[in-house]
Order: sequence, then C-alpha cells, then structure tokens
Amino acid sequence: MSALHPTRDQIRLENVLTALGNPMRLAVVRVLLDSGEMPCGAILDNVSKSTMTHHWRVLRDAGVIWQRPAGRENLLSLRREDLDARYPGLLDAVLNGVLADSSALREA
Repeated sequence: MSALHPTRDQIRLENVLTALGNPMRLAVVRVLLDSGEMPCGAILDNVSKSTMTHHWRVLRDAGVIWQRPAGRENLLSLRREDLDARYPGLLDAVLNGVLADSSALREA
C-alpha cells in the first residue's frame, strides 16, 4: 500500500506547524535534514514502532516528509524543496529556534 502525500499546493501552514510542534517529530526532521533519506527504523532509537508510525503519518500528511516503500521498510526524506517553496525560511527559522533554545538550556 502506498502512502498518500499532499501536493505542494495542498501543504498548509497550520498542518506543518502542528507537525513541527512535537519534539519527537522535530528530532526526526533534524535527522533527515542532516542525513538525507533514511530507512524509517534507523532514525530514532528506543521508540516503539506504533509510536513512530503515528509520527510518520503526521509528518507525511502535513507535507513535511516523503515516505516511499523500499523492500520491507519505508524510506523517509524531508520535503525541503516543497516547504521552502511554500513557506520560504520557515523550516530554517524553526530549526534555528530549536538550536537556540537547546543552547540556552545548556548554558543555564
């Protein structure tokens, strides 16, 4: 069964912000940004399959990631080009904000 992905024009800001508003999904986005396409089982450790399946669905339905079957796994990749085209600078602003917040916590 193939997953349904919104087209670029169907990506909505409120869905993207909801997807990025969860720390675990934000961690997934950061991993995909740094590493490129990855098998779904190799992104986060110590998280149940059912939990990750939920997060993949939220990210995919929001238009944040591509999910494609490859053998017995799904490969995930960030839809960076589509997100930048729809909302220029949004992804960078969110990720830079997360980095700034984590830096501030380490310094405190």
